[in-house]
Amino acid sequence: MFMKQVLFFIIAFYSLFAQAQDRILTFPDDYLGIYKGNLEITNAKGKQHVEMEFHLIATDSIGIYTYKIIYIQEGKRNHRNYTLKTIDAQKGEYAIDEHNGIILGAKLVDNVLYNVFEVAGNLVTTTEAFFKDYITFNVVFSSTKVKTITKATEVGTEVISYPVTVTQKATLKKQ
Repeated sequence: MFMKQVLFFIIAFYSLFAQAQDRILTFPDDYLGIYKGNLEITNAKGKQHVEMEFHLIATDSIGIYTYKIIYIQEGKRNHRNYTLKTIDAQKGEYAIDEHNGIILGAKLVDNVLYNVFEVAGNLVTTTEAFFKDYITFNVVFSSTKVKTITKATEVGTEVISYPVTVTQKATLKKQ
């Protein structure tokens, strides 16, 4: 009887361990594919919806991936053809090459790719969270020209806050 219980425990433990192994996904290889959905853009004028695609495709080069964003409006496809380059996968360090001289640093933490940059007086924060069958895509724009500066009363630490002017968010399903 004792031996059957031990054997049952070993089989149950092994089964749970094997299932846990199946759930471990590695960025970017386990998330390659084409994702589609609708992007919701919110700004001072209200909300707008645009069809969107995100392509993450392997290339012939190790650690380099096609990273394409497509916006579809009134049947017209606006392609943003970028390349995702692995800098140090263990540290979660990547770069997004826009092929026009602009290279943006990106940081992967818990399968979320973070990117923060400033362009044309706007601070832009992007996140792409990768799940087994979908990704969430979020962009937040803040004007650096309009800011509020406050100071902590105890230590006098200065804090600068920027108003959010535009948000973009989408849940894109893997095709």
